Amino acid sequence: MITVKGTISTPLSPAQAFAFLKEFENTSEWDPGTPVVEKRSIGPVAVGHRYHAEAEFRGKRQPIEYEVTELREGHIKLRGENKTLVSFDSIDVVPSGSGSDVTYTAEFQLNGFRRIAQPFLKPAFNTLRDPALNGLRDKLNSLV
Repeated sequence: MITVKGTISTPLSPAQAFAFLKEFENTSEWDPGTPVVEKRSIGPVAVGHRYHAEAEFRGKRQPIEYEVTELREGHIKLRGENKTLVSFDSIDVVPSGSGSDVTYTAEFQLNGFRRIAQPFLKPAFNTLRDPALNGLRDKLNSLV
């Protein structure tokens, strides 16, 4: 499995930051690697809610279907899948000083014969980290 993880700080309170981030369709507002995220379920976010996303990786756009698998205050986890991979994305928001720290973790498991290439693809997946974290920080800070 390939893990990409990072933490940013924001002056937003944990409640404010998490209210924005648990709405996974907002991901396209801060993650340049995921320009399309559409909510497929009706009502407030809950376990079982589904999203359609389009992720850009190595110059290609690929669809990924996500489902919320865990949800509690300050924590959301989603499972995404397409023909080439399974992704587990989690967002954790905790108090820090007068604001909050947000940790985003993405774990990727390549499917089938692609699994053997995972060690070689880790650097490519890691290039997604900094643009996403920078976008996340900038977006949250714009909500202050």
